[in-house]
Amino acid sequence: MTASVLTRPRTAATIPSRKPRRRLGLGRPIPFGAAVGPVLLLTLWTVGSAVGWLDPRTLSAPWTVVTTAGDLIADGRLQENLTVSARRAGLGLAIGVLIGTVLALVAGLSRWGEAILDGPIQIKRAIPALALIPLLVLWLGIGEQMKVTTIALGVFVPVYIHTHNGLRSIDSRYVELGESLRLRPAEFIRRIVLPGALPGFLLGLRFAVVAAWLSLVVVEQINSTSGIGYMMDLAREYGQTDVIIVGLVLYGLLGLVSDGAVRLVQRKALSWRRTLAD
Repeated sequence: MTASVLTRPRTAATIPSRKPRRRLGLGRPIPFGAAVGPVLLLTLWTVGSAVGWLDPRTLSAPWTVVTTAGDLIADGRLQENLTVSARRAGLGLAIGVLIGTVLALVAGLSRWGEAILDGPIQIKRAIPALALIPLLVLWLGIGEQMKVTTIALGVFVPVYIHTHNGLRSIDSRYVELGESLRLRPAEFIRRIVLPGALPGFLLGLRFAVVAAWLSLVVVEQINSTSGIGYMMDLAREYGQTDVIIVGLVLYGLLGLVSDGAVRLVQRKALSWRRTLAD
């Protein structure tokens, strides 16, 4: 009897059940997760306007903003001002990214370059680009040159900081590998330096596109005659809250789309990395 009990095979009912082990990490991706926050914000705005919690003189209702945007599009004012704003932001972003990348390469690959450049750039980092507007107005006037320069000054610092950090974070073993393969300086930069600095550069680019739009908001309200900021400043003088909200929503959408585009490039370019988000 004892032997039969000892040799009896254990059935599924007699095997103690084990709780499934919880997987560490962020969990499965949420479909359209990036849209959850904006949709929730829009819902709160709509509900608040519908039940009367929000005074339309302080914050126009969403349907009023949509109607106003349609009128501005019909008049051609929105497209015209948007084109001017996009050109300013794009030009300032391109110049700032180019300057920040070149300075990061010089400072990241040379001790003398870092000694000469890093200190002044860190000082500039502590001074907001918008604080330089009075001085830039005296130097460059109030035209397009001042506006593009202000945007470029706000852009190049995050690109420099993150690209420089990416360069200095490259594993020294890759440098030793390049030396053992006797790579020329140009090949060393192309095969080791640039791929190693790419994650930092793309992160800096995400900050840069946001900085470009933030700088644009301010410079377009300084004696401008065109642009989304000019349209908003003119609406302020006439008490047109709905037009101001249209401009704010447009700025927000532009920033969201720009950041999303950089994140898409980042995901494609760095697909070889396995991170917590994967």
